Amino acid sequence: MTEQPRLLDLFCCAGGAGAGYAAAGFQITGVDIASRPRYPYAFVRSCALEYLTRLIDSGEVRQYALIHASPPCQEGCALTQGTNRSRGWGGDHVQLIPELRVLLERAGRPFVIEQPTGTAPIRSDITLCGEMFRLEVLRHRNFELGGWSTRPPAHPRHRGPVRGWRHGEWRDGPYVAAYGSGGGKASVPEMQAAMGITWTDVREELTEAIPPAYATWIGRAFLTARRPAAEQLTLLEGV
Repeated sequence: MTEQPRLLDLFCCAGGAGAGYAAAGFQITGVDIASRPRYPYAFVRSCALEYLTRLIDSGEVRQYALIHASPPCQEGCALTQGTNRSRGWGGDHVQLIPELRVLLERAGRPFVIEQPTGTAPIRSDITLCGEMFRLEVLRHRNFELGGWSTRPPAHPRHRGPVRGWRHGEWRDGPYVAAYGSGGGKASVPEMQAAMGITWTDVREELTEAIPPAYATWIGRAFLTARRPAAEQLTLLEGV
């Protein structure tokens, strides 16, 4: 049996990305500064940047085929700056991406940095959307790829608006608003069903998560890119 490639899931939260990479065939280790008792894979409670530094200094980072990082995004996120900053949220957030990128490049391993669209400062090599996977949530996310590349998928036309109140007007549509609360935002069961995340019912974890389908697509694309050309067609058929 072929040994599973290992993936380091930094800033893992509840494991939306981890679950996707696991479905793609990776063995997952998650790292988060907060306790995540619902995280479904091997878990290390630590500052992600400090833990990555230790792995680099010890040489243990070489055991990982791929590193995924989803650092906090409140400073640059358009939603935070618009909706949440008026409530006093996000103003004192420290931008971790520049320091993170330096460490990832030092690690010498292929990597993925994920952020919401409209967030700086990452390079948007891939943008994924729930409609690409026929999900009931849009949740656009940008992904910066380091040390590898793949072709971005086509972005299909949305089937309609996100359901909820906008500027005093109710809008009905095929997607739920999987963020915040009030104003017609999705309930916890609606978010779970829309994103395919069943192992946590914590609203904060669900509103921060990416749908596992995104990471499954990226994980399979990475494995395809790393395989000999003769094996690539078979794997691509499952993407």
